Amino acid sequence: MIDYLLANMWQLWAVLTVVGLILELTSGDFFLMCIAIGAAGAAITAPFANIYAQLAVFGVVTLISLFQVRPLVLRYLHRHDTQRVSNADALMGRQGRVTEAIQSNGFGYVAIDGDLWKAVAQGDAEIPVDTRVKVVGRESTIITVEKL
Repeated sequence: MIDYLLANMWQLWAVLTVVGLILELTSGDFFLMCIAIGAAGAAITAPFANIYAQLAVFGVVTLISLFQVRPLVLRYLHRHDTQRVSNADALMGRQGRVTEAIQSNGFGYVAIDGDLWKAVAQGDAEIPVDTRVKVVGRESTIITVEKL
């Protein structure tokens, strides 16, 4: 069994490459991608070199991709990060539908993209169910809406 594995190390390196790329999809920090690139380099050299040379190629290619490829990819893919809003800040200006009436000087609920948000009406107006509203503000997890 060990003789077979040593004779076909390229298969193990290829599996490590695929697993690294799949795991990279869950993390998004491009660290595992560098390991996958190193494993791909080792898989290419596996038919021609012994295990020590393969490990050396894996280490060198991984380090080169960590210090050369990763910063380039991060710079290219995340160049607009300062302009991108997320979480509750992304709700500003979005439209939704009232699912539970918003009482005057009280709360109700608004559905936005399938999520329910506790809401108050701007100007303390009452807003009935199924009214289209626009998010104009937020305080913690409570959004302020106005009728469209």
